[in-house]
Amino acid sequence: MAVYVPETFTADEADVLRRYFTNLDGPVFALVNLPEVVKGALFARYSRSHKSLRRLFLDEFVGDLDVSGDHSVDATIGLDRAEELYERVFFDYGDDSVAQLGGVHLACEQASNLLTKILEWGRLMSYLEQSTRYISYDTRLGGRYRYYRDPAVLAGPLGTRYVGDLDRIFDAYSRSVDLVTEHVRSTVERGPDDSEFVYRTATRAKALDAVRGILPAAATSNVGIYGTGQAFEALLLRMRANPLPESREYADLMLHELRKVIPSFLRRVDLPERGGRWSDYLAATRDDTRLLVDELFGGAPVDAAAEVELVDFDPEAEDKLLAAICYSHSTLPEHQLIERVRRLGVDERVSLLRAYVGERENRRHKPGRAFERSFYRFDVLSDYGAFRDMQRHRMLTIEWQRLTPNHGYSRPDLVDEAGLSADFDEAMHRSAALYDALNDEYPNQASYAVSMAYRMRYVMQFNAREAIHMLELRSSPQGHPSYRRVALEMHRLIGEQAGHHAIAATMNHMTTHAPELERLEAERRAEARRGGS
Repeated sequence: MAVYVPETFTADEADVLRRYFTNLDGPVFALVNLPEVVKGALFARYSRSHKSLRRLFLDEFVGDLDVSGDHSVDATIGLDRAEELYERVFFDYGDDSVAQLGGVHLACEQASNLLTKILEWGRLMSYLEQSTRYISYDTRLGGRYRYYRDPAVLAGPLGTRYVGDLDRIFDAYSRSVDLVTEHVRSTVERGPDDSEFVYRTATRAKALDAVRGILPAAATSNVGIYGTGQAFEALLLRMRANPLPESREYADLMLHELRKVIPSFLRRVDLPERGGRWSDYLAATRDDTRLLVDELFGGAPVDAAAEVELVDFDPEAEDKLLAAICYSHSTLPEHQLIERVRRLGVDERVSLLRAYVGERENRRHKPGRAFERSFYRFDVLSDYGAFRDMQRHRMLTIEWQRLTPNHGYSRPDLVDEAGLSADFDEAMHRSAALYDALNDEYPNQASYAVSMAYRMRYVMQFNAREAIHMLELRSSPQGHPSYRRVALEMHRLIGEQAGHHAIAATMNHMTTHAPELERLEAERRAEARRGGS
């Protein structure tokens, strides 16, 4: 079993915490007995803080709450009455829709970056993850760098090397953060209207952006999840079928805590004839497919490919989209609408689209579901850091390949300008060598060693409505350069390769200019909201 670093609290702190958290010493715990707005605000703050959720609650929230009426509450003992309330309706009658009506805020701490992507797979859940763009990862937890230590690896012949190599990689990250920050501040002047706080925050964020690629996928993070009982059930069944040992162990921790809050919704997870068979099915189909694909294509050489390729789209997308615009305002069947749309003149087509889209004053003004009629499928080869952000978009189809060092890595220009190319390259070579050493005996854990600057291949398929949301958001000025580049290329391919000029033009809040300090405007707005200058 993995060893997690427990938190320590004073007796008074523990007395407060046990009213609202289902345990005080584990890495997984649920939030209860708090207003929904407080739980939401806690999770929002969580992603920008190096603190654990329980410490954050004590330091920044509990002083503003009236907790005097909760002295008799002890959330750590579970809620037995919930079992009785839902037993007959949910378990006896199998009404899955009941499990959509109970939700839980769950904190998942000290999870590796490999595990965070497993946790964030489901479409019908909400997530907030600790950001590598706002928090320096050189802070230690329990005296150790914050990376996952797999028990099987540590107990084996490579255990000492695993710890030693990852410590050296984190050393390189820590040095690079400070040196790149100094370089940025020596080359980028502070604006006359910017406070020292805004300037230092924006320049630090730029340095963190540049060097985050050094971090290995073993780096741990905190993730806040909100989901229904049904969504958690599906997540746990997938986690138990996953070949990564950390995933299976974490599933047990999550199930233990969730049963303190929504026990009946999760009765089926570890029943051999119910959840057990489901997880077995998922594992068997994955393993059988992997073996067959390896037999068929395992020896094929890898062709050179662009970072972003548009591999599939609907040539008739704009005709179908216009018909979909008309559908809810017409009495005609869809096939007839498509026929009539094809005979429209250019001015009529433009008028229809303009009426439906309207004046988009900002990127949050999005046209309706008619834009879901078309689709695009992209094959992407980007660094793992960019993938982590693109993967967070859930209203699409995304599949990814295994993280390895075999596709090479991306080294930011800023690292070169700061004179740290050799340090960066040394960390990449150490990462790749450790991966190669682990791969034979620990193929599922070997990816822990891979630094985030290494490239990974993944496919994304989404409709035009999701494209508007995702590409405008990911091209925004405060976006990380690695995923901004992916978003801008996707937009270009939609207009030029697919020939969907009207759809591409609808995305009129794309940002093509790369700012000098990506986070500067966002920090200025944040300070203005706080009442600063």
